[in-house]
Amino acid sequence: MTQLTSQFTTQLSYADPSFSGELIRWQKQHGRHSLPWQQTRDAYKVWLSEIMLQQTQVTAVIPYYQRFLESFPTVQDLAAASSEQVMAHWSGLGYYTRARNLHKCAQQVVALYDGRFPSDPALLKELPGIGRSTAAAVAAFSYGTRAAILDGNVKRVFARVFSVEGFPGSKPVEDALWLRAEALLPETGIEAYTQGLMDLGATLCTRSSPACVRCPFQQRCVAYATGRTAELPVRKPKKQQREKQAVMLVVLHEGQVLLEQRPDSGIWGGLLSLPELDGMRDMDEDNEAELADAFPEVTRLAQQFGDVASIEALPPFAHVFTHFKLNVTPIQFNLAKRHVQVAEDRHVWYPAQQIDSAPLPAPVKKLLQSLLAPSLWSAS
Repeated sequence: MTQLTSQFTTQLSYADPSFSGELIRWQKQHGRHSLPWQQTRDAYKVWLSEIMLQQTQVTAVIPYYQRFLESFPTVQDLAAASSEQVMAHWSGLGYYTRARNLHKCAQQVVALYDGRFPSDPALLKELPGIGRSTAAAVAAFSYGTRAAILDGNVKRVFARVFSVEGFPGSKPVEDALWLRAEALLPETGIEAYTQGLMDLGATLCTRSSPACVRCPFQQRCVAYATGRTAELPVRKPKKQQREKQAVMLVVLHEGQVLLEQRPDSGIWGGLLSLPELDGMRDMDEDNEAELADAFPEVTRLAQQFGDVASIEALPPFAHVFTHFKLNVTPIQFNLAKRHVQVAEDRHVWYPAQQIDSAPLPAPVKKLLQSLLAPSLWSAS
């Protein structure tokens, strides 16, 4: 038996029209129907919401979604915007690669498809930042295309209802889940079915404390019947969290702060941030000891930008990323006089009054907002 035949046989075994029928009925009666992006079939607005919802809660996305549409009401507007404008609107939403891909995708849709998103998920998947599941969701909600989604919520629902063993992020398990997702697709009602999967995972079949008593699949859920809702889906094996550290320079002069353009790739890619001493480094005992002696070196760095009038060590803070924890030691430098030009093109003096709208990482913006008292911006 060939692999293709084996997959087809497996997919047939997963088919269950009663599942989609029950889910569609539940969604129409109990699902979410008032989210901003549910009031349109405009593929641009649907796509924008799907990108923002990747790895982010609905409540956090709504204000960003609304502000984006106010500033960039069409894909042409987004494509024509500057990178700085896009990043400023995204600042605080996290996972900044999404914002860079969002901008590139808008530009490609305008260039390749005259501003109209294709209805074929295969074509959507070729665009920057759009994976297989997102492509299916955009096609289903915008054009009624019959295509399967498989985001984290869907994986959790399937793992519990059908007792799927193994970590869903591993390739063999994920491949089997895709076969199941495709086998369970309804012939009609794809929009309600797709939304129902999202709603069920987000509102009832949650990661912790699932509301099993209100679930339409309680009677057929294997995890519920066997008391394994806390065990399924199987969690990814934990690794010890890495820690990094960075010394950041807060260089101030006459109501302006020195900012640095970060590279397009990597942490906070494409955003403005504070200059760093030797970047973000893995944290160990030797590095911790070095922090105590960092003042002379960081002062020499600050002197590249002007005459230092005063130095102050600010309270350290930590910011947790997906894969590591960053410990930041900020040091404030007030300049009596600054050099006519900064050392490199990637540096810019930014007005304090405009910090709220600057394309900054959220923890850096929070730090600078706490320093906006006029007395702290003086040169002495």
